Amino acid sequence: MSNGSDGVSDPFSFGRTEVTEEIEQRVGEFIRLYGLFAKGGRILLAVSGGADSIALLHVLTALQGQGRLAVEFVCAHINHRLRAAESDADERFVVEEATRLHLPAAVRSVEVQTFARTHRLSLETAGRQLRLARLSEIAREQGCTWIATGHQKNDNAETVLHRLQRGTGFRGLAGIRPVRRLDDDLRLARPLLCVTREEIVRYLDEHDLRWREDRTNTDATYTRNFIRHRLLPLLQRESRTPIVEELSQLAIAAGKLYDRIRREAERAWDTIVQVDGNEIRIDASGLASLPELVAIELIRRALVSVGCGERDLTEYHYRGVLQSAREGAAGKGRSLPGGFAARYESGRIVLHKARQREDSVQGAPCMLGIPGRTQFDRYEINARILPRDEVDPAQFGRDKDPFTEYLDWERLRPPVIVRPRGAGDRFQPLGLDSMTKVGKFLTAARTPRDVRERVVVFADREKIIWVCPVRIAEPVKVTEGTRQVLALMVRSIGENT
Repeated sequence: MSNGSDGVSDPFSFGRTEVTEEIEQRVGEFIRLYGLFAKGGRILLAVSGGADSIALLHVLTALQGQGRLAVEFVCAHINHRLRAAESDADERFVVEEATRLHLPAAVRSVEVQTFARTHRLSLETAGRQLRLARLSEIAREQGCTWIATGHQKNDNAETVLHRLQRGTGFRGLAGIRPVRRLDDDLRLARPLLCVTREEIVRYLDEHDLRWREDRTNTDATYTRNFIRHRLLPLLQRESRTPIVEELSQLAIAAGKLYDRIRREAERAWDTIVQVDGNEIRIDASGLASLPELVAIELIRRALVSVGCGERDLTEYHYRGVLQSAREGAAGKGRSLPGGFAARYESGRIVLHKARQREDSVQGAPCMLGIPGRTQFDRYEINARILPRDEVDPAQFGRDKDPFTEYLDWERLRPPVIVRPRGAGDRFQPLGLDSMTKVGKFLTAARTPRDVRERVVVFADREKIIWVCPVRIAEPVKVTEGTRQVLALMVRSIGENT
């Protein structure tokens, strides 16, 4: 939290300093330029209590007080319940700030850890999804047509670097967009994308405004924090120009190009795409004739429409579908993440949910009872914790039962879950020094198809620890320094144990 006072009682009595006027002028012009809050109405302000969201709250209410925004505001806070008493203190702080500004406040709580574990997501991704879902609920309840968040230039620069790190196209390079359509009646706005984090802190300090600090924002084990605290400063030291500004300009340019690509793809959609129940059919010759960037965008949109999530889709998948359209190989299919597939049929590319084999593993992720027995799909898992000296070293040999494994208990981050194998799963196999995709590993290991269909994954809070019955992960192997062993025995229900 900053060292400022409790703030002034009148939210519109700020002194008109140069910094204040410049930032408010810039934000007001940004809102006008991108058509944010068009037609007025009620705006939901997403306020976490951090510096950016407190700046959002005060800059926009200042513009409203000056008659430059003809809107009403509702303040919303989402309590992620990740930091116990600190999270509750954030909530109280935001409610008090909204009350001081005479704004209605709505609060929701979410269980991020449970959601992340159940859906195999990082805490960052789980928090983002739950936060947007709850904000959308509040907005509809309050009759709001816009949700405003406090994303600023540094956030945008970090997003561009993160996407470059993972691999991306023009859509990803566009970073955080000023406007995002959530549905026909609700849009998301980021009016602070025109100012930097440093400018926001100067604005708050100038007005003696307090904010809350989230201690997890300094933990560099999170990718976003690593980029913020390590990578961006390193790039800035090696650059002669402001790197945040350069990345911001890159995002703007990429966004303009992507908008053109998107418009062309939308025009093509009306002429070459047919939605047929749970399938989407694309005229192959029409798809092949499009400029490649437009064709890939149309394929992306089609895959999302049919239900194939974007998280695990890569350029490899998009280009594979496009290649099928160009080659016109009848009957040839391509597997896609999430159990989807593409096939060429009668001059069309058909995107659909692949038929699941009857013997494939199914079911929602399940937390193991340790120690104890857990039932998952057709399996029963017996978990025990043993002292290291009670485990015979011969049990680690090549001839051991592949459905029984021994892991270093102290190298795990419970809870441990068991689940089906998912598209894009990655782990560090025993004996290797780097991560690899599970599917690629199974192929390289020449795993028989019937075994691949029966694979189940065991994972802790951070990583996959066993691709059963093929290989455990290197980080959790039993070593000379192991003191306690987690013994896992997997048996088909009805089989003698």
